[in-house]
Amino acid sequence: MRALVTGGAGFIGSHVVDALLARRDEVHVVDNLATGSRENVAAGAQLHEVDIRDDALVALAERLRPEQVFHLAAQADVSTSVARPDFDADVNVVGTVRVLEAARAAGASVVFTSTGGALYGECERPATEDDPKHPLSPYGTSKLAGEEYLQTWNRLHGMANVVCRLANVYGPRQSASLEGGVVSIFLDRLRDAETATIFGDGLQTRDFVYVGDVVSALLAAAGSGGGVFNVGTGVQTSVAELFRLCAEAAGVEAEPALAPARAGDIRDSVLDPSRAERELGWRPARTLAQGLAETWAWVTR
Repeated sequence: MRALVTGGAGFIGSHVVDALLARRDEVHVVDNLATGSRENVAAGAQLHEVDIRDDALVALAERLRPEQVFHLAAQADVSTSVARPDFDADVNVVGTVRVLEAARAAGASVVFTSTGGALYGECERPATEDDPKHPLSPYGTSKLAGEEYLQTWNRLHGMANVVCRLANVYGPRQSASLEGGVVSIFLDRLRDAETATIFGDGLQTRDFVYVGDVVSALLAAAGSGGGVFNVGTGVQTSVAELFRLCAEAAGVEAEPALAPARAGDIRDSVLDPSRAERELGWRPARTLAQGLAETWAWVTR
């Protein structure tokens, strides 16, 4: 298969690229390198330094004629979306429309990485795909808008685009300074013997899913012919417990500092992944402890 991966020089995208190359697909990466890194792109993939908001994206897709597009390029930080909602919407809404038009021009379908936690809002139980959407940040709203554009293109143009709503993804190559992933932040602080900070009381919960498991879900979704799927573990872990597990993986004893909760952060978030298991045959393969051990090995490589 010939695949195009937007954001393929970033955290999750580069792992998608690796998986596609491992099965001998032809892989093209679209990334403006604003947050991605050339070093993340495997030698077997071709990097095209293009912004997804540029007209050049459609021309590139018409020339390459990919069969499948994995759309991971995004403004993915909640705090940035609160501070700069116009920028967030430009990248996540306008950029997604450009990607859809590029895929349509090439005759390809799109697997779109959306968000679970920022989309559903507060979760008293694992959220299903049909639950109401109550985003509490511009980031969640922009991802919801992107989803609606995908569904409109499916109806209007007969496309088979797929939405994958991701839980809190962690793993190797995640940057503590870019995506703001709490796992990468905690592990970096523990490696450097610095104090980690928890925003809030630490009892807020999240659904942490390993990046390798996420990649498996995205590849499975690519052959589904359409749909919306949660990609998570269904397991709630408090941030305080996460820190304890990170310290355990690092083999150290440490205590975090507490700071006021941040605007736009939700209290509890967990996804029900049963539809993905039922329809895609996908389920997460790693426990949180296993994933943290693999991530710690990468952080201290």
